Amino acid sequence: MKRDSEIQAALQNFVNQGQIAGAATLIRRAGEARTACAGWRDAEAKLPIEPNTIFRIASMTKPITSLAALMLVDEGRLALSDPIARYAPEFAHTRVLRSPNGPLDATDPLERPITFEDLLTHRAGLTYADFHRGPIAQAYREALGGDLDSDVAPDDWIARLARLPLIGQPGSAMYYGRSTDLLGLLIARIEGAPLGAVLRRRIFDPLAMKDTGFFVPAAARNRRAAAYGFDEGGRLTKRTIWAGVVVAERPEDMAYESGGSGLWSTIGDYLKFARLFLNSGAVDGGRLVRAETMALMMTNHLTESQRANSGWLGRKPFAAGRGFGLGVAVVLETDKSDLMRRGNPGAVSWPGAYGGWWQAGPTEGSILIFLAHNMVDLEQMAQGVGLGVWAALDAFQTRASVG
Repeated sequence: MKRDSEIQAALQNFVNQGQIAGAATLIRRAGEARTACAGWRDAEAKLPIEPNTIFRIASMTKPITSLAALMLVDEGRLALSDPIARYAPEFAHTRVLRSPNGPLDATDPLERPITFEDLLTHRAGLTYADFHRGPIAQAYREALGGDLDSDVAPDDWIARLARLPLIGQPGSAMYYGRSTDLLGLLIARIEGAPLGAVLRRRIFDPLAMKDTGFFVPAAARNRRAAAYGFDEGGRLTKRTIWAGVVVAERPEDMAYESGGSGLWSTIGDYLKFARLFLNSGAVDGGRLVRAETMALMMTNHLTESQRANSGWLGRKPFAAGRGFGLGVAVVLETDKSDLMRRGNPGAVSWPGAYGGWWQAGPTEGSILIFLAHNMVDLEQMAQGVGLGVWAALDAFQTRASVG
């Protein structure tokens, strides 16, 4: 099709300019899925990106973990209003910073307990270290280890996080951060099994998502996209270190699994997950969650005040045009200039830190997926380095919306 060739040509242009190593894309409309790929999963080895290339999807992990939690809600295993301290008593005495970047001993007690709904909507008061310059940033790094993989065992990770102060009172605003990581570890605690095993049994196996998981098996590693970033001269290069963390093979015996950013997947696998949002929680006759639960997941839960005051890194992404459901952004008013306000009202989406993005639009029955492996430091992005992946995503979105 003409649109497929136009997308491929646009992506190839970004590859030729050295702005991205490559990308894989998918468009599904009227029951037909089409893909377009460009660039390299390993430029040095001249291995191209293909539809079955495996990418680390970063925060595109979050909607999957969120769905697993809602499956437990459907089963009566937990309620959105349940305090998380019921399952993690470590949080019974958590305190709250008076200022997000203030001293760690200037705190107040909780005004109310953190609930599972707070975790699903990022209103728990948890954050990411890189979003701050105050003492809380280093405290997060020292206590929790890496964002993707951590040597800290799950129970120890929960206990360490509970000892750190929140940056805001639960329910006061959307503080994007470690909420979904904690949610995933609580799911594992409730289920009595590692999160990866829970996701495999509940979601990946029923949907035949054979290439999705926290670990890429040796037999599939030849299909894995390598990590690419930019050197001090702004030139695209394969990375061995990203954000101060060695990009290495995940140890098979590592217990910690990041429900917020740790999964690997393909455009084909993620399509199988995204189809749930077009079919009220069911795919090909198999139902994962009740239709009412899926509708709740896809409904904005932020108040106008929370939308106006929620943000990170100086941005307020929910101030206009979009809201946030249970693990996904929700289009409230279309604005073609913003990657999460594209599509008709009711469309849901979420991006990943390495340039990935997906959207399911129930009104038009469409799914769009974009995956890349663009590992760029926040400091580099602030200097304008590595932003080409977002321009490539915009080019895909623009062409995907035509016809």
